[in-house]
Amino acid sequence: MKLFNFIPNLLTLSNLFFGCVSVVYGVMGDLDKLVIFVTLGLICDFFDGFFARLLKVDSKLGVQLDSLSDLVTFGLTSSIVMLNLIGSSSFVIENSSNFLISLLPFSAFLITLSSSYRLAKFNISNDDYFTGLPTPANAILIIFLPQFIEYFHLESIFENIFILVILVCFSCYLLTSNHKMFSLKINNLSLTQNKVLYALFFSSIILFINFGLASLTIIIILYIVLNLIRAVV
Repeated sequence: MKLFNFIPNLLTLSNLFFGCVSVVYGVMGDLDKLVIFVTLGLICDFFDGFFARLLKVDSKLGVQLDSLSDLVTFGLTSSIVMLNLIGSSSFVIENSSNFLISLLPFSAFLITLSSSYRLAKFNISNDDYFTGLPTPANAILIIFLPQFIEYFHLESIFENIFILVILVCFSCYLLTSNHKMFSLKINNLSLTQNKVLYALFFSSIILFINFGLASLTIIIILYIVLNLIRAVV
């Protein structure tokens, strides 16, 4: 039985392993393989919590391992994707001889710092809701951005250095904000209690059928918009 109890931690460590591999591919500029391994990390991140609840394993060690793994797999990889996008922008390339401008791509690591803050805040929180955008959701928003850009032919827009820097700032804001975000986990099948989740779920299916991987960035934007509407209403 004790061996089975280690399954959640094994999945968490697998998440961290896939995150490390993603970082390597990201540094090499291979964002397609980065997406593959971050996706594997996302799967492990989902199932470590699933098996922890199933096996009734609730350990402080598991909580810390999960946050450390998420920081690499979702925080660091998101920064590396933005590092690549900012570094390949025409503004940075054309002004690469300027030392200060050459440092601009490193602003992407503000996302890693914000992710670290977000995870630490989550660890000491006893709330039954998310405060700020969860790091996996932020990672999905960013790591599938190249597919989103390519599918909708938005290269000219996302070559603009101001758009990219604003995106980094927006990501950091969402991660560190105090906005209440609803959980994506369904605890029961009640339509009235989960109507927002069901709306997001079926909308996501339609978007994915129509736009494939490019839809994942749109789905997270939809998730953010729904949360902001709920905060106002």
